[in-house]
Amino acid sequence: MNVYDFTVETADGREQALGLYEGQTLLIVNTASKCGFTPQYKGLQELYERFCERQFTVLGFPCNQFAKQEPGTNEEIQAFCDVTYGVTFPVFAKLDVNGPSAHPLYQFLTKAAPGVLGSSRIKWNFTKFLIDRNGEVVKRYAPKTTPDAIAADIEALL
Repeated sequence: MNVYDFTVETADGREQALGLYEGQTLLIVNTASKCGFTPQYKGLQELYERFCERQFTVLGFPCNQFAKQEPGTNEEIQAFCDVTYGVTFPVFAKLDVNGPSAHPLYQFLTKAAPGVLGSSRIKWNFTKFLIDRNGEVVKRYAPKTTPDAIAADIEALL
């Protein structure tokens, strides 16, 4: 099993297989619009623009599980990302990343790349997972890790 085996919901309510991205290097990020790390959207967009022609994309997954910092509707989130940060990479429907309602994708990611002290929980918004072209999890990054700090790791996979 790998990342490409999962299906997620798009912001407009359609089901989308992540197999659509098969063969690409991915950076999967749980996002929020009202978080201290929200300005990372700018850096994520810059990474996307820098590497997208080399089969790389960022996949954003809004989540409201951390201090209710993503309260908007999927439509409001899309508008915020577009107007505030000019985001052109895919930002999907809100989902849960922790607990019994955690999306199966996030259950897989956290098992494949545990956090500090082997924890499977996502610590906060903007936790990042780097995925290679085979759909395998290569590395997990803490929320405070800036997108620019990940660029060399992405470059190495491309």
